[in-house]
Amino acid sequence: MAEVSEKSGRTVGIRDVARELGISVATVSRAMNARGEVSEATRRLVLETAAALGYTANQSGRSLRSGRTSTVALVMPIQTARTQSGETFFLNVCNGLQETLLGHGLDLVILPFGSAVGQEQFLRDVVDRRVADAYVLADTRRADPRVDYLLAQRVPFVSLGRTQGEGYPWLDLDFAGVAAQSVRRLAERGHRRIAVATADRDVNSDVEFLRGYQEAVAGLGADPLVIRLPDSRDNGDQLGERLLAMPERPTAVVLAQETLALGLYRRLRAHGVEPGRDLAVIGFRENPVCEHLTPALTCFHVSLEDYGRRLGEIVLERLSPSPPPPTHEVWPMTLVPKDSDPALS
Repeated sequence: MAEVSEKSGRTVGIRDVARELGISVATVSRAMNARGEVSEATRRLVLETAAALGYTANQSGRSLRSGRTSTVALVMPIQTARTQSGETFFLNVCNGLQETLLGHGLDLVILPFGSAVGQEQFLRDVVDRRVADAYVLADTRRADPRVDYLLAQRVPFVSLGRTQGEGYPWLDLDFAGVAAQSVRRLAERGHRRIAVATADRDVNSDVEFLRGYQEAVAGLGADPLVIRLPDSRDNGDQLGERLLAMPERPTAVVLAQETLALGLYRRLRAHGVEPGRDLAVIGFRENPVCEHLTPALTCFHVSLEDYGRRLGEIVLERLSPSPPPPTHEVWPMTLVPKDSDPALS
């Protein structure tokens, strides 16, 4: 199947590009496929000339011949409390990820999975169909059979979050560090009875967040107050009810999921308890979904676009002919102090 496009009524093929530049068809082909034998300067010249002539690769024909799709797939959940509350995390990560991939001739596709099929079976199905050349796994669990499956199949991938396994690349936010810093900040403001709220799911992010919280509370000599909540849209309201029902209510709560604050604020006020005055609150991530809360939510900032770009760089490493040792990287986050966690009066 020829790789051609039309310009000015005639087709333009790879031989036309080679003839225009006075180089071999093989060199043009290697440049278009980002093969390492061609310098970046030559590759850029070939692509610019091809564009000027009106050449566009027939991607389906190229895929059939090479066995590659030039596609990277992000496998992400769509039926979690975060996504159902308008979470913007993945959209911002994808912005940076796609930017990096497009610069190397790769497309990004999103493969959303819901409750119709299990995570592992969903992944097996798309890998069997050769949907993509590499995968990014989200919603990573501590014991995640998807990681074992991709390793066994020798399929390139990167995990957003860690598992208990080894020998694979992952990129993670500093969930444990954020939790520990939140506890220390509250302790400095006089709080000792500090609760933590996480989703009742075996995902890496909540496990790491809880670990950081427990270590920090133990360092204070205080008792941990852990509240696990079902992963539902009304979990913030449920958190408020759980806190209000305690015989001795905490003076502060740290949220592993910042969107919990939406329902929490509402439920507390329904019972005459004012967030930020009667209960200090710190959320995980600076999130536009929460930006109109009053008092403004103290939380932590990370550039998700930069995070996505780094993710793209790791994907490119896995797709290279000789991949380096797997990357293991934790991204720090910066405190954004607001009004929701005042000193204990």
